[in-house]
Amino acid sequence: MKMLMTILAATSLLAMALADAPRKPVFTPKEGFVPNAETAVKIAEAVLIPVYGEKQIQSERPFKAVLKGDSWTVQGTLQCAPHCNGGTALVEISKTTGQILQMFHTK
Repeated sequence: MKMLMTILAATSLLAMALADAPRKPVFTPKEGFVPNAETAVKIAEAVLIPVYGEKQIQSERPFKAVLKGDSWTVQGTLQCAPHCNGGTALVEISKTTGQILQMFHTK
C-alpha cells in the first residue's frame, strides 16, 4: 500500500510539472503563425469582441495592422468629424507565435 501511494504521488507530481512546462509547437510556419496584416486584424477582432462588444469593435473598423520586428500592432480607426472624443482598441500580437502580447482600449 505504501508503494502504491508513493507511485501515485510521483505520478501526480510529474503530471503537474508537465502541465506547467511551456509547450513548443511541433510545427512553426516559415512566416510565423500570423504571416500578414489580414490575419493579424482577424485575430485582433476575435479577441476584442468578447471584451468590448461587437457593436463597439464594428464602430472602429477599419482596423490597421503594422508590423514592427516580430510584433503586429493592430489598432482601430476613430470615426469622427470634425472633433474626436474617445479612443480605439489596440492589440499587439506576436508574428511568430500568435500570442497576444497586450490588449487595451484608449479613451
